[in-house]
Amino acid sequence: MSFSAVDHGMMARALQLGELGLWTTSPNPRVGCVLLRDGEIVGEGWHARAGEAHAEVHALRAAGERARGATAYVTLEPCSHFGRTPPCAEALLAAGVSRAVAAMSDPNPLVAGNGLAKLRAAGIETACGLLENEARELNMGFVSRMTRGRPWLRLKVAASLDGKTALNNGLSQWITGPEARRDGHRWRARACAILTGMGTVRDDDPSLTVRDVETPRQPLRVVVDSRLETPPTAKILQGGGVLIAAAVDVPEKAKILRSTGAEVLVLPSVSGKVDLRELLVELGRRGINEVHAEAGFKLNGSLLCEGLVDEFLFYLAPCLIGHQAAGLFNLPELLALDGKQRLQIRDVRQIGADIRLIARPS
Repeated sequence: MSFSAVDHGMMARALQLGELGLWTTSPNPRVGCVLLRDGEIVGEGWHARAGEAHAEVHALRAAGERARGATAYVTLEPCSHFGRTPPCAEALLAAGVSRAVAAMSDPNPLVAGNGLAKLRAAGIETACGLLENEARELNMGFVSRMTRGRPWLRLKVAASLDGKTALNNGLSQWITGPEARRDGHRWRARACAILTGMGTVRDDDPSLTVRDVETPRQPLRVVVDSRLETPPTAKILQGGGVLIAAAVDVPEKAKILRSTGAEVLVLPSVSGKVDLRELLVELGRRGINEVHAEAGFKLNGSLLCEGLVDEFLFYLAPCLIGHQAAGLFNLPELLALDGKQRLQIRDVRQIGADIRLIARPS
């Protein structure tokens, strides 16, 4: 199906609107909508948070009677089911739009083409697939949870140019500069959960909250702690919103941790460690779309070896630390280079004095 330049421009605007919900819509997808009639935008909207009006409804309210005969550009297929809000397909029908263009079909099995089918059955012209890749990028976490049953996992690491993340005595603050750390908080803010390991809690005692940017919510903090060794005085336990994933149930330790407000979940693997894949599946069941991992080289290596890393967020500082320091990943020794992990570089840019590199497994 071919789309006009106007179609492309309107969908690009709808995607911009959808990005306004980058930090707030979870567990719902980020969606934007534009209504165009006779060459004029008569209504715009975006979904802000779960339980509130969807993007289409906001745009229809802004347009009023001018929505009749308009084209609706939506970054995700209009929903067709009753959830916490009524179906948007019904709202578009009631408003009398004449055409609906969706960037992508909704991967939610409750919708999955039914929204556009409902519009077509009512005589409304529909089209799908305009700027689909961009729409999927906007909602990679929601798509991942709907199609794979687990969130999109983004692994963030900060290292020197020779690939060192900490000294052997555990010191790691700070390798990168303040601008890179502030940028890292923006990525934290868009995630639904922040994942770390017991080693990082022990060595750095981080809060792992979003502080350097304003955000209306704090992500869930998840600690992989096989033997429940997180001290009850750890900063990460302050303020609530913490899940500790363990491999063994130690009732006395679990009781102390629960008294701080943390939830303790025992998910043992056959190797006696935390079952990381099952942990992500459990987070998906809880409506977590994106996980932002900030951990040490051991957990980083485990996530990578189990094929659970969807995206890498590297911050590389213009410095050298030397061989006697912690690396990026604890990986088994290779005997041939054809076993190396290949990555696809998606973006490279300078953040302050540091380099930020975004890559994905190829």
